[in-house]
Amino acid sequence: MRTFLALAMVVGVAACGSESPPAAGPAQIISRGFKIGLMLPDQTTPRWEKFDRPYITSSVAQLCPNCEIVPVNAEGDPAAQRGQLDQLTAQGVKVVILTPVDAGGIQPAVDRAAARAVKIVSYDRLAEGAIEAYTSFDNFDVGRLQGQALVEAVKASGRRGEIIMLNGPTTDPNSYEFKAGAHSMIDGRLRIGAEYDTPAWSAEEAERESEMAMDRIGLENIIGVYAANDGLAGGAAASIRDSGLPPNTPLTGMDADLDAIQRIMLGTQTMTVYKPIKPEAQNAAQLAVDLGAGRQIRGTSTVSNDTKKDIPAMISKAIVVVRSTIKDTVVKDGFWTVNEICGPANLKPICQQLGIT
Repeated sequence: MRTFLALAMVVGVAACGSESPPAAGPAQIISRGFKIGLMLPDQTTPRWEKFDRPYITSSVAQLCPNCEIVPVNAEGDPAAQRGQLDQLTAQGVKVVILTPVDAGGIQPAVDRAAARAVKIVSYDRLAEGAIEAYTSFDNFDVGRLQGQALVEAVKASGRRGEIIMLNGPTTDPNSYEFKAGAHSMIDGRLRIGAEYDTPAWSAEEAERESEMAMDRIGLENIIGVYAANDGLAGGAAASIRDSGLPPNTPLTGMDADLDAIQRIMLGTQTMTVYKPIKPEAQNAAQLAVDLGAGRQIRGTSTVSNDTKKDIPAMISKAIVVVRSTIKDTVVKDGFWTVNEICGPANLKPICQQLGIT
């Protein structure tokens, strides 16, 4: 009997000693920190490296001081981006903030990462595959705002004719939404003489497409240009200048690039859409840290991609910027400084006129 009791006690002690320690809670995980991959799509659009990367990095540092950001940029190459995601997964990142170059083409790499328990936050563009969260703007509304501005500017010009439409690339899911929103305002109000889906958001290609459209439609018949972002607007503006079209030909844009803000001041671009990047970046950082810490995430709404439904999403509103609102938008928010905007000598008197000092 004593032997049996002794053995039972030994077995009991051994059993207790073999129990796993309790799993770490969110606070402990955040205290230790973890790796977060940051995958940006290109350097063609200035915002990614100038604004998004530092905003996300600083926001993560505030939420999780010991977390490590591992940044990569695909340079516009979808195949390279798939390889980057595989590499980040192999390096032990726990979460990835991803802006896809090709939303559909990235799916296999997203699914491979998810199979290895890597959580994906789709940033600004909705990736296909097993993503966990999404943060962006109301992209249909962005296109609607652009289309409405173009319609109003053409009406104010009093001219009749046709417009050119320069949409974004078909590989960017936002392009479809911008395009749909713009058409919702333009269709039935303006005649479209030529329309292009410009690859890689290329300003050079937009300039070439604009020139082709001008040759086809005839300069005397062109009354405006819809450009889906400021890079494309830059290409269109060069064509307008070189062709001899009126410099104030209505022209839209998006992203509030510095060149675009200066064109708006000079009257060679009608408007741009300002998407306050800092709140979007803060949303991405919060989602990434919460996912990495094992917290339940919530969005302001949900979205679906082709492979997953009810993805938590945090959607922000964009703002139209015209000449008279530059001071109260991009300057007030510190997006661009007075010195950056008003540096060129030809802009100094305009800045004084607009009270940008």
